[in-house]
Formats: sequence, structure tokens, C-alpha cells
Amino acid sequence: MNHPTGPFLTRREELAARRAELRENARRRRRRGVLVLLAALLLLGVVFGGGAYLVGSRFFTDDFDGPGEGDAVVRVLDGDTTRQIGTMLARRGIVASPEAFTEAAAEDSRVIGIQPGYYQVKLKMSGEAAVAAMVDPASRVGRLEIRGGTQLDDTRSPDGTVSPGVLSLIAAASCGRIDGAQTCLTADDLRQTMATADPASLGVPAWAVEDVARAEPNRRLEGLVTPGIYDVAPGTTAAEVWKSLLAVSVAQLESDGLTGDASHDGLSAYELLVLSSIVEKEAITPDMGKVARVVVNRLDANQRLEMDSTVNYPLDLQALRTTAEARATPGAYNTYQNTGLPPTPIAAAGKDAVAAGLAPESGPWTFFVRCQPDGTSCFATTLAEHQANVGRAIANGAF
Repeated sequence: MNHPTGPFLTRREELAARRAELRENARRRRRRGVLVLLAALLLLGVVFGGGAYLVGSRFFTDDFDGPGEGDAVVRVLDGDTTRQIGTMLARRGIVASPEAFTEAAAEDSRVIGIQPGYYQVKLKMSGEAAVAAMVDPASRVGRLEIRGGTQLDDTRSPDGTVSPGVLSLIAAASCGRIDGAQTCLTADDLRQTMATADPASLGVPAWAVEDVARAEPNRRLEGLVTPGIYDVAPGTTAAEVWKSLLAVSVAQLESDGLTGDASHDGLSAYELLVLSSIVEKEAITPDMGKVARVVVNRLDANQRLEMDSTVNYPLDLQALRTTAEARATPGAYNTYQNTGLPPTPIAAAGKDAVAAGLAPESGPWTFFVRCQPDGTSCFATTLAEHQANVGRAIANGAF
């Protein structure tokens, strides 16, 4: 059959063109509608369901609105990037999405100062609120600092000032708000676990296990938490806290050279830790090697150490000198009455003290006394020389 031509085909073409024009106009109207909506959202902001669609660079980023609710503790790991922190926060329900945090963080330069550790935050925080919380020093929890010379129990000075010991410091660091309630370990919780748990199960190294097991239970872990900064996870048990602290501390001790193979002058690794703790208490850093030598020389001669620091240790007293009554009181730590080292360390020994304990300075000294106000000691090989040094110390107001 022959198809007609001319006006009939022209009419069909006109209808097709008209339909195409209508479709194009509809698309344009839809685009204009979207643009109008976008402009309105940019001016007003809109919340859909649980997520806020924010203005500016965070447009259409899933985000919560406001300061958040409830309580949570989160941990930032060493080396975490801003993106990794945001991902962790989103996974924990702190923010609605990683982008909510990272985009808010891009506008606050303080995020570069976020340190590894634990932070107290809330659930369902806006990205901006989460950034503000993470950069606020008050949000940091679980931070524990142990200084050289700190012992397990609180100590007092002659003027009555009390310095918190390792147990009290750990207890304070363990506090945090979880599930709406404040949770803290106590010094007694930590002491009870130390006294009753198997030392090896807490992470005591093999070279110290036998000595620790023989020690008075309340002093078992003395000296095994070394000076440094630690992170304590709020809400964990006393046993878990001890394990985490000893894992870091023992690694530090062994990195400093105090391992099962460490020995000299017949001293075991644990005895070297005891020696190092005495050095920490008795000497300033420049004199540590010489003080370690005095201790070793006295041990070699089977001479009593006569260290005031060991006598004061069970008295929980921080003092340069001892009383005649204290020196006359029998006890395992009274080195005026006993020969040899005390049964445990007497404090946390730092890197310099451990180095001195492992490698005492060569010399014949068997006496020392703090003879300068800055803590510097004078050393002697005879009693007469020592007595002269004592006189000098008194004259200098150092003793």
C-alpha cells in the first residue's frame, strides 16, 4: 500500500516536536523547583527524621542536632586521623556520620591537638558539638601520670602535706560517666586485686614473679609501674587496669635493659629494680651513677646500706632524714639494722635511675650525703671523709 505524503507527515512531525517541547518544559520546571528548594534549605535548614541537612559545605551531610544526650567514653588511638576519629564516633553512635565530624573539624584547627586516650562525650551529638567536646581538655578522662619516686601508697611530708600514691592516682584516673552513672575504682579495689591475684596473670614479668609472690601482698607491685603517662579505661575492672598498666610498664623496663638476662655483682633483674628504686629516691640525676656504686660497694662488703629512704618507706613518709626511733624500729625495710637490699622496690624508678642501677659509675665510694641545697651529694670512701662532708652539708643548710 502506498502511504500518503505531504501534509499528513508534517502534522505527525509537529505533534512529536510538541511532545518533546512539553517534556523539556517539564524538566525545566522540576529543575527550577529543586533550585528553589535548595535556596530555601540554605536559608532555613531542614531536619528530616533523625538527621539534620546542614548549610554550606555540610549540605546534605547526615548529622544530629544539638549537644547530645546520655554519656559515653570513647578512645582515640595513637596515629588516628580525623577521618578515623569520625568513623569511630559514628560507629559508637556519637555522631550520625563520619562526615558530620570531619566537616565540622575542618573549621576548627584545634583538632590537630587531639591526643590518644579516652574522652567523655555524649550520644547523638552534632558534628560541631562533638568537635567541641573532643578538643576540650575537660573531656579527657583516664589520663594517668606517674612520676619518678612515687610509691604505691599515699605519702606525707614532715609539714603534713599528702602526696597521692600510685593506687590513688590510678583510682582517680579510672573515673568516667557510663550509662548515666559515675564509675570509679577505689584504691582498695586495686590493692585487693594486687594482694590476691596471681602475679603472672596481671602481667608481672617472669624475671620478677617469684620475688613478687614472696613479697608482702600489699606491696607486691611496688616499682613495677614505671614513671610515665598511661591511659586507664573507665569502667574496667581492677585486674584489667593492672594488666594494661603492667603491659606498658614492663615493656618500658625491658626496653631500658632490665630483662631476665640483666645482672651484675650477683644481683638478679628484680634486685636491680630494687637498687634502681633506692637510687631514684636518694639522688638527683647527675649523682645517680655514683649513688648506685655506693650501694653496690656496700653490698659487696656485706655492709648495711643505712638508707633513710628505705626506713621511711613503710612509714609512708617523704623526708630526707629519719628519726632515731624509726631507725631503731625492726622491719624488713630497715637498712640500718639489716644487711642487703629490702625485699621490694621502694618507689617507681625512672629511666635514669634504671640506667644507673644497670651500670653504676666506677669508684671506691661507700658514703654519700646530700651536701648542696640543689640536691647534689658529696661522696667519700672513709668515715672521716664522710663526717667532713656531713659538716659541710649542715653548713650549707642541705642536711
